[in-house]
Amino acid sequence: MTALTDINSAPARLRRSVLSVPAGNARALEKVHGLDCDAVIFDLEDSVAPEKKIEARDNLRRLFRERPLRNRETIIRINPLETEFGRADMDLVVEISPEVVLVPKVERVSEMQAIADILSETGAPDELAIWAMIETPKGVLNAAAIAGADERLRCFVVGLNDLRKGTGVLSQPGRAYLVPWLMQVVLVGRAYGIDVIDSVFNDFKDAEAFDAECAQGRAMGFSGKMLIHPAQIEPANRHFGPDPRAVEEAEAVIAAFSRPEAQHLNVINLNGKMVERLHLAEAEKLVAKTRIIAERKKSS
Repeated sequence: MTALTDINSAPARLRRSVLSVPAGNARALEKVHGLDCDAVIFDLEDSVAPEKKIEARDNLRRLFRERPLRNRETIIRINPLETEFGRADMDLVVEISPEVVLVPKVERVSEMQAIADILSETGAPDELAIWAMIETPKGVLNAAAIAGADERLRCFVVGLNDLRKGTGVLSQPGRAYLVPWLMQVVLVGRAYGIDVIDSVFNDFKDAEAFDAECAQGRAMGFSGKMLIHPAQIEPANRHFGPDPRAVEEAEAVIAAFSRPEAQHLNVINLNGKMVERLHLAEAEKLVAKTRIIAERKKSS
């Protein structure tokens, strides 16, 4: 069971841009190596037709063996275990060991426990994490229970296409009628110290509307956004990445608390503002993310 945790106590990870790539599309798989996204979801579920599932698994097996993705988080989205494809997908996960297995349409704790049991029984490394897609009414209602289901859980990914279908809410700019549910998932994620990724934006040609939705998602507290097209990577990185002014302020907070006279203080005065030690943890995580971005640029 996962305890409630402060989000700033978790290790810094970049999840600004999480690109979904169909595992059945060999050409798209090759292109991911040159993209500046933080994470890649190799999708075996919705984007792959039933008759292409075996081929898609073979594509991933070959990719991970011959040309593994570097400096990006690797995630495999499986089919639900209760389908005819789910167990074969999990066998592949255990075999090629991505960083994450993403479970679709999670509604019950038992679904998370079944995945965790397979990983444990097959000797998968403890570092192989689980992400859960919250994309149905029951998933939203049970989010808190799901978040505490297993210590491997690191992230929620919101899926609005299925949630709209399951509730009848229309697709409208601003997502006004969806905001309460989105914020409920964010709140649960923060309570349990796990990241929460905003849903895909379907019209990748509408750059202005996508930009606005990224700004909204960042303001709501999401860690990043799930993407369906490489054109969405740059704006997602920009909106969900460290703001230069915020980084400056974070560095000032770190410097202020590092002074000898502040070593045993929980609150200090910084340029006329009262700053608490809890802001130090937040500042350190922000600066750590900035360093990760800089190091990846150097290595690319």
